[in-house]
Amino acid sequence: MSGDQTRVTKISSLGVPSERTDSCLVQIHGPELGKKYVLEDAEFTIGRDQQNNIVVELDNVSRRHARILGRGGRMFVEDLGSTNGTYLNDQEVLQAHPLRSGDLIKVGGSIFKFLDGDNIETQYHETIYTLTIADGLTGINNKRYFLEYLEREMGRSHRYQRTLSLMMFDIDHFKRINDVHGHLAGDYVLREMAQSIKRLVRREQCFARYGGEEFAVVMPEDGPDKARLFAEKIRRLVEEKVFIFEDKEIPVTISIGIAEMSGDMNEPTPFIKVADTNLYKAKKSGRNRVVG
Repeated sequence: MSGDQTRVTKISSLGVPSERTDSCLVQIHGPELGKKYVLEDAEFTIGRDQQNNIVVELDNVSRRHARILGRGGRMFVEDLGSTNGTYLNDQEVLQAHPLRSGDLIKVGGSIFKFLDGDNIETQYHETIYTLTIADGLTGINNKRYFLEYLEREMGRSHRYQRTLSLMMFDIDHFKRINDVHGHLAGDYVLREMAQSIKRLVRREQCFARYGGEEFAVVMPEDGPDKARLFAEKIRRLVEEKVFIFEDKEIPVTISIGIAEMSGDMNEPTPFIKVADTNLYKAKKSGRNRVVG
């Protein structure tokens, strides 16, 4: 691929874009997190083959997976007969579809955010900032934000002698979901579950993806009784929710471990360890249950 075919600008959280443009893609989930691709060609391809404008080296990405097209002053996304399909805002792309600023394009295990308009640089910097505190796949807080939040709340709880509870949970048999239904289905389950639970979480609480299929909820000023009630509410929500991917229903349950902060806990690690130990007990005792 020659240098005059596309301009690619990689920017760190401290960087400044070299040029202003009308539209671009930013990778918000995948191997090149935060990378910016300026869309200045009439056709802009995405795939595993090195001849593409955007190369995504993942097994679930086809050699020539999708393309972005410029037509009549608008940008469109189109699947190129890929094995796993291209998704626009979680809907499979079956024909060329127009793009709007903020749209999310999923290509295999990577997600790109489309930015367009006069305020593209503002949108870009907001996107980069969000990547520092949010998980690109699920849209909830990431591990970094969670650890900072938990440390801050532990200090506040010690200072004011207030209770603090922590919930750690993960999806039961998640590997089986990936093996039977595919990794795209697994991503769908993670995203759908996270967004459903997010609606139950109060503003003063912190809900985050801790890693893989494990999640955490920090509950300031909630004792163990209230924490258990809330955990049971979340467990029941997931068990009763219908997950359907490509016309196939996927049964999903979660196991939950709960911990209450004790006076000798001065940093997050021992607190998380207690919750994780109870999560392990929930799994060993049959899964789809709350322990703690």
